[in-house]
Amino acid sequence: MQKPRLRLSTVLDHVILIIGSLFMMLPVLMLLQMTSMPDLVNMKNGPGLSFGSQLDDNFLKAMLKADGFAGANTGLNMLWNSLILGFGFAIGKIVLGMMAAYAIVYFRLRFASFAFWMIFTTLLLPLEVRILPSYEIVQKLGMLNTYQGLIVPLIASATATFFFRQYFRSIPEELVEAARIDGAGPVKFFFDILVPLSRTMVAAMFIIMFVYGWNQYLWPTMITTDEGMFTLVRGIKQITQMLEGNQIPEYGRANMLALIAILPPVLIVVFFQSWFVKGLTESDK
Repeated sequence: MQKPRLRLSTVLDHVILIIGSLFMMLPVLMLLQMTSMPDLVNMKNGPGLSFGSQLDDNFLKAMLKADGFAGANTGLNMLWNSLILGFGFAIGKIVLGMMAAYAIVYFRLRFASFAFWMIFTTLLLPLEVRILPSYEIVQKLGMLNTYQGLIVPLIASATATFFFRQYFRSIPEELVEAARIDGAGPVKFFFDILVPLSRTMVAAMFIIMFVYGWNQYLWPTMITTDEGMFTLVRGIKQITQMLEGNQIPEYGRANMLALIAILPPVLIVVFFQSWFVKGLTESDK
């Protein structure tokens, strides 16, 4: 049996991809190296090529130590807050987007197209544009320093609605007619047919929305004055602000928190990678 021959173009493509991947991983490796070294060494020498023995100690300090905050706020608590924000934002976006797209596509509404384009225009108004009125509304509703205040104002946009609308429009009309003949009402058709068919699109939207919610910094900074409600991204900034004066900055602790903040989005992307690709490609069928 003749063995397949390696083509030079294939080898060259893989070499370029490997070099590009290593180049993109270099900042993370530098961060990991600085996390393993004592703070004084990092302050004197900066990043290096050798790894130290402080990785475990810095991990415990990052997770359990509360220095740099007025209260007993730890990295574990900030990680929990970030997870609630990421999952709450992603799930809220998906539920709201699916329901809005379902109403626009399958219900005979006189102003359905107009309503969709009105919803779509919210993409032109990012959070930074409407942050002051959003903050005022959240304050008047008494939702400062709450999970509701963190999540609810962020889910009001048209990103998920647009993608689910395009996906629902690609579903054959014969399927809708068959469900109607079998006696499936609007609620049964939505939960028993549309939701199972939309699993790949839901996975794709979940990845995008989770990463977006996880990386939020400006909005949590504005509405969380209670340190117990700080997210990881917000807390890392707080630690770096407190590391001033004559004491040695805790580079190891801050860098370890940064590494921990990278892991959940990476794991989500890796776990849902195949569904993510299917969701984006099947929306064009």
